[in-house]
Parts: sequence; C-alpha cells; structure tokens
Amino acid sequence: MPQSARYVHQVSRPTGRPTGAEFRFTESPLPRLGPGTALVENVLLSVDPYMRENMDGGWELGTPLEGRSVGRVTASRAEGLTEGDLVLHRQGWRTHALVRPDEARVLPRTPNVPPETYLGILGGTGLTAYVALTRIARLAPGETVYISAAAGGVGSAAGQLARLLGAGRVVGSAGSPAKARFLTEELGYDAAFDHRDGRLAEQLSAAAPEGIDVYVDNVGGDHLEAAIGAMRDFGRIAWCGAIAQYNTAEPPPAPRNLFDMVEKSVRLEGFLVRDHGDAQEDLERLLLPALALGTVTDRHTVTEGFDQVVDAFLGMLDGGNTGKATVRLVTP
Repeated sequence: MPQSARYVHQVSRPTGRPTGAEFRFTESPLPRLGPGTALVENVLLSVDPYMRENMDGGWELGTPLEGRSVGRVTASRAEGLTEGDLVLHRQGWRTHALVRPDEARVLPRTPNVPPETYLGILGGTGLTAYVALTRIARLAPGETVYISAAAGGVGSAAGQLARLLGAGRVVGSAGSPAKARFLTEELGYDAAFDHRDGRLAEQLSAAAPEGIDVYVDNVGGDHLEAAIGAMRDFGRIAWCGAIAQYNTAEPPPAPRNLFDMVEKSVRLEGFLVRDHGDAQEDLERLLLPALALGTVTDRHTVTEGFDQVVDAFLGMLDGGNTGKATVRLVTP
C-alpha cells in the first residue's frame, strides 16, 4: 500500500475560462484510520460541468476538492464497509479518502453494469436527466423532447431516458457533426444537429417541425432562446445548466424572447439534483433491466491517470468528451 495520498487543491479563482494554473497537486501521508471510518483508494473520478461554478466560490481555496468518485476500501474500522468493497462517495480529486458509512454507498455487483456506470447513467448525470424529465418537465408519452449538449453526460442519458419514458420524438444538439451522428446512430435520437453549423432556431425548426413540448437545457443563452421559439403551448423547460455562460463575466444577450413564455403558457424551472436523491431507486428500477439487455448505452470518455485530472476537467469544459467524462486512476 502506498504511504502517501495525492490531492488537487484550487489555489486561485479563474477569470473567464480556467487555464489549469488555478490548481495545484499536493501530497501528504495517508489519512489515519479511526473508529467508524474506512480508507478508500479511489479508482474512478468524475469531472462535471457544475464544478466550473464551484471554482468561482463554492470550493474553498487550498483544500481538497469535492467530486463523485468510486473507490475500493483498503482498510476499515467502520460497520458496513468491508475491505475490498467498491463504494461511491464524494471525496474526489484525490487518490485516497477517509469515509464514514453515511458518506459512502457500497456498489452492488450487477452483470453488465461496470463501476463507472454509477458515475454515468446510474450516477449524478443520469439522475439529473431523470429528474429533469420526470419531476421538472413531467414528460408525457408521445411528446417531443429537445436536449442541448446532448452528447455530454447528462444529455446522453436524457435522450435515452426520454425514449424509455415514451417520448414520441427526441431531438438533440451537439458541438460537432461526429457528435450529432453519435446521437442518432448510437443513442436512438430521431434527429440531431451541430449547433455550430448554422442558425440554431432554423436547425431546431427543421429537426422538430411541429414544435417541442419539453426542453432539457444544459447550455442556456441562444439555445434557450431557440427552444422558447420552438415551444408549443403549455411546454416545459427543465434548466439543468448554463455552460454557455460559465466562463463569461457578463451573461449572454439571449434569450431575448422570454415574453413568448407568457403567450404560450410555458413553464421554466431550474433545479439541483442534490435535492432529489430519493429518485435514485426509481432511476435504477427503470435502467437496470435496459442495461442488462444492452438497450441503453453508457458512453464514457476516460482519461488515464491522476496526473491528468485537471486536463480531463478542462477538456470536458471545452466539449472534448462524448458521454460522461471520467478519470481512471487504477483498474476497478
């Protein structure tokens, strides 16, 4: 067993897009095992868009950072946590963590469900998509759904979940022709387009000529404006994120058509997935049979090695991932 643990600290606040200079790698002795605790060696780390907002003030400078992680228990003095268990917890951005039973979930050993799935479609990204569709937008069978950033972690989960929930038409936008093809050829989207290839509103209108009922927004800005324009009466918008403005000091000029929501009786609601942990069982009840049959895809863009975690995070912010962005430290 190694005698030290490595961490990533944030040491400064970004101005605009992070460059990597805001982070510093540190090393210290392994945390000391105490009563009621278990030592976990992290094997998989999650990097997510919400972390960019945390950099502006949610994370304390000079301390280990927060993030979803899968790790293996290497030593334990905690009831319910046994050496060798794979656990899901939130002490990411480090090689080792000291956890208590109420801070970790022992992952079940399920055929066709590798551990990284609990960072992807069965994890926070999948839960975000599920809550957006079921609790916020209240998707009804036969309705048309539009999803932005659809080839990312939340988006790739949302499209497949919408299909399982009975959507009549699923439309997505992504950041390249290859990602648009991924949506239609691998994830079962009915239509997809590269949002950089022409005017958003025109492309969305062509993909959903009869309009949309539900919009899962991961971007904000001009994507939200286009969705409002395409929305049918009594449509619903579940606002998950706003990656279009994370790295800008000023909010984007769009959407400029907010009053259309009044004329169409459209409802827009933002939410935080942390307030909906009780939906996890429902998500797994829906997805586990589909995962076992192979009818649902959990695509990951995996970066190898703890030394690359900052690069993986920056690459994710630039849209370098298809599906969920994860970092593998060791083989689970």
